[in-house]
Amino acid sequence: MEEFTLNLDEFEHWQPKYRRAKPASKTFFAGIMGYGCDIGHRKLAQISNEINENELENAVRWYFSLQNVQAANDRVLQFISQLDLPQVYQSKSEKLHTSSDGQKREVEDDSLNANHSFKYFGQNKGSSTISFIDMRNFMWYSTVISSAEREATYVIDGLMYNNVVKSDIHSTDTHGYSEVIFAVTHLLGFEFAPRIKGLSKQKLYAFKPRKHYEEQEFVFLPTRRIRESIIEHHWDDILRFIATIQLKITSASQLFRRLNSYSKQHSLYQALKELGKIPKSLFILKYYDNCSFRQSIEAQLNKVESSNKFSKAVSFGHSNEFIQSEKEDQEIAESCRRLIKNAIVCWNYLYLSRELATEKNDDRKAKLLEAVENGSVVTWAHFNLHGEFDFSDEKMQDSVGLLLPKNLLSKKT
Repeated sequence: MEEFTLNLDEFEHWQPKYRRAKPASKTFFAGIMGYGCDIGHRKLAQISNEINENELENAVRWYFSLQNVQAANDRVLQFISQLDLPQVYQSKSEKLHTSSDGQKREVEDDSLNANHSFKYFGQNKGSSTISFIDMRNFMWYSTVISSAEREATYVIDGLMYNNVVKSDIHSTDTHGYSEVIFAVTHLLGFEFAPRIKGLSKQKLYAFKPRKHYEEQEFVFLPTRRIRESIIEHHWDDILRFIATIQLKITSASQLFRRLNSYSKQHSLYQALKELGKIPKSLFILKYYDNCSFRQSIEAQLNKVESSNKFSKAVSFGHSNEFIQSEKEDQEIAESCRRLIKNAIVCWNYLYLSRELATEKNDDRKAKLLEAVENGSVVTWAHFNLHGEFDFSDEKMQDSVGLLLPKNLLSKKT
């Protein structure tokens, strides 16, 4: 995998003037697994072959920054995006559909980034991991927040702070939506399509009184009117708010935290909420009217649920608990876990691409392609995640013989 993606080039020493020899590749692989599988680096060094504990600790301390691990993820995804096979999941749609979801995880030690949630942790504390995935199964962003925070605040961060995936439609469950998110995504150019619990109880809003639409014999009638005066009064502030996010001067989650810190609801927040009622009402009408639209939302949310199950499978070292207490360390661990998942997805794509390229029977090739299109590459049953940790040169060799597809081989040469 390293031969194809060269993702280890992204692990740079935190001091730019550092001139010593870079640790061996196997040391970085051990560091990624120690973080991502929640084994811990000391324990991993003790149970592994050909791994020196001091070298591993030194590499983790000086090379494993959040920026480096995120860049390594981007490198893997950029490589996968050059393959032809991922496009089968987007062939029927001109728009790229993405989704996000949160996953609760206990934190072993005391942490400022953990909070009580009796429903998930009982008397213990935990954090929430928010993962993003697109329709091609690219896991392109993740972050770790306190379990007491709402996921909706961080949806915009995932859409804006990545260099690989540019979403057209984004879906979440009820925890990831709010009327303010409808407003901000609309102004940023994204279509927001959440799955809202109790949708029949949601109110529709319009610019004219209900009687006006009754006279025109509309089937769906609005409940209330949009308060246009609030939006007009704060329109300049709304534009400055959106420009701040668009220019990435600060993150949307930080701006939302500031607005929510006031004792009474901030006037700008009220204006954004009022504005968000417009695209929300249009979305509800489209959701009721378009069956394929509802199905696409459900299918995309199933992908992120599968990604959460994948995370539990990878995080086998400590019962799916964070063994780190600091927020940054938790985010590095989550990014390493995402790097392992993306590497497995990349392997699956390469293997399936080879099988399709070598299949000479057109009928069998068509059936295989149909199975790939109707299935998922987010599968890990063929990987022995609980196997032996042997980093010797002999075991580090590719035993399957994967090759670059012809289109990428020509570019490389």
